[in-house]
Amino acid sequence: METFDNVFQYPYGIITQTDFPMKGSWQRDYFKNNNPIVLELGCGKGEYTVGLARLYPDVNFIGVDIKGARIYTGAKQALAEGLTNVAFLRTSIELIDRFFAPNEVAEIWLTFSDPQMKNVNKRLSSTVFLERYRHFLKDGGIVHLKTDSNFLFTYTSYVVQENRLPVIFRTEDLYGNEKEGTAETPVLDAKTKEILNIHTYYENQWIERGLNIKYMKFLLPHTGELREPDVEIELDNYRSFKRTKRSSLETAK
Repeated sequence: METFDNVFQYPYGIITQTDFPMKGSWQRDYFKNNNPIVLELGCGKGEYTVGLARLYPDVNFIGVDIKGARIYTGAKQALAEGLTNVAFLRTSIELIDRFFAPNEVAEIWLTFSDPQMKNVNKRLSSTVFLERYRHFLKDGGIVHLKTDSNFLFTYTSYVVQENRLPVIFRTEDLYGNEKEGTAETPVLDAKTKEILNIHTYYENQWIERGLNIKYMKFLLPHTGELREPDVEIELDNYRSFKRTKRSSLETAK
């Protein structure tokens, strides 16, 4: 991937010793435009990053993951298709605020993130990470969560409720909701369906397994102290595809 001009590799040992050179100037120095920037955190093989870039040529997309073997797939595809509004960043998401300046990012996608049922501070929708996102996300910027995990979805719902974060859309059965809507979660419009029907490698596994796909879209204002919800949540009965959970615990905060 060192030969790919759309990939930036900054592991922990490098970024702790030097500032990222394009922090605050991704639009000017890489994308060469003033279009909004959208991040996919934990992008895996980059299906969502590339899929969104195809749908929105006037938006800049950056996929972030620590696994180079995963990023390679999306980065190579983007280059093959000549998608100039795509970049990939290989780094730890714990360091994400070192790569972007205040108000540099418009939206964040969390697609099938590890639910981290044992460690709240590692959940990408925890208040620890939401506070980190505030460092570079525009005030009232959008956070998307798409997941198979009932635990992570329930936890994030409590976080949003506890902190009164404005919810734009929420459904516990994304593809079931395509046919029938409710007052709380109306039928999806055509453009939203097109976006949410981008399937990742992992998503296809969960769909084949018969799991509902859950989706939430909320705003993250800069003001207000973020508080963790004090509630026990039933754990998922699996860790990943065809792998059961190790812990004997039934719930966690």
